[in-house]
Amino acid sequence: MSKTQGNIKPLFDYVLIRPIEGESKTASGIVLPDSVEKKSQVGEVMAVGPGQTGDCCGKNSCGSECLKMVVKVGQKVLYKKWGGNEVKVGNAEWLLLEQKDVMAIVE
Repeated sequence: MSKTQGNIKPLFDYVLIRPIEGESKTASGIVLPDSVEKKSQVGEVMAVGPGQTGDCCGKNSCGSECLKMVVKVGQKVLYKKWGGNEVKVGNAEWLLLEQKDVMAIVE
């Protein structure tokens, strides 16, 4: 688990993501106005929760599945378009979402 400049420490399987701004131009060079730009689905992982649920994790005796974190701080990820909750960190809007809403690691 890591700490961010906003002192937000995700719990459980939550991931704090700083969205990477999408392109404001098309491939042919046309500049898109803010009202047309697509919402970014790629971001950098800024913090992750511990990933475990309940006291029984590690013992696996409670019958519920223990969640292990796959994503790591610093990775670029592709996440669901409408997943997560926006949180304010400084003057920026970041996302706090569950690890299951992360679809891929971008290399």
